[in-house]
Amino acid sequence: MTQELRVVPLRGIPELEDGDDLAAILADAAARAGGLERGDVLVVAQKAVSKVEGRVVELAGITPSDRARELAGATDPRRLEVILQEAREILRVRPPLVIAQTRHGFVCASAGVDASNAKGPDTLVLLPVDPDGSAASLRRALLERTGVEIGVVISDSFGRAWRRGTTDVALGVAGVTALVDLSGQRDSAGYELHATEIAVADEIAGAAQLVMGKTDGIPAAIVRGLQLSGDGRGSDLVMPRERDLFR
Repeated sequence: MTQELRVVPLRGIPELEDGDDLAAILADAAARAGGLERGDVLVVAQKAVSKVEGRVVELAGITPSDRARELAGATDPRRLEVILQEAREILRVRPPLVIAQTRHGFVCASAGVDASNAKGPDTLVLLPVDPDGSAASLRRALLERTGVEIGVVISDSFGRAWRRGTTDVALGVAGVTALVDLSGQRDSAGYELHATEIAVADEIAGAAQLVMGKTDGIPAAIVRGLQLSGDGRGSDLVMPRERDLFR
């Protein structure tokens, strides 16, 4: 898929607000970094997309339910109420920790509701309503503005079963392959692969996170050197329930 990979952080992006032209802001940041090239994959942090799409909640306007108070423990029950509203299904609870399935099908902590890099102590950022749609719209807008065909990945940090720590994964994908199925191919020893799928969009998101960081104020990066143009979607990466060993 590549001989060499380069990851370029996009610096100087201001605090984003509802309604900002994210494509214009990212195009300007990319130009300062040397410009976009055909085949680049632009990785954008979910919170950047959520902020410009107005997916921000002020806790002052939230009234917690009895269930939210029960789950909150010693924490703010208004936050748990937002999580309950964003969840399709609650899977595991250890108050105040909640593992939930979102409306998108993602299984993650707090249904993706997060206070980090929000706009204040009583503000929460929610996942985009349609991450794949957001990625596609951003890709189209960047093509119109720059004339360059690229892929777009919208990323977020997820924990993983069996593993400690978080890594960034792809929530939304456009213009790039999300999942590579190697079934039927043979390894170097001649063994035929039967059930090997590579989550390349997640790997792209994880590579970009190494330069974006969690506290550095860099919400986007260019991943260059891949040959993965395609019509993948973030939804391709969601585990079908019938194959989910944890449910």
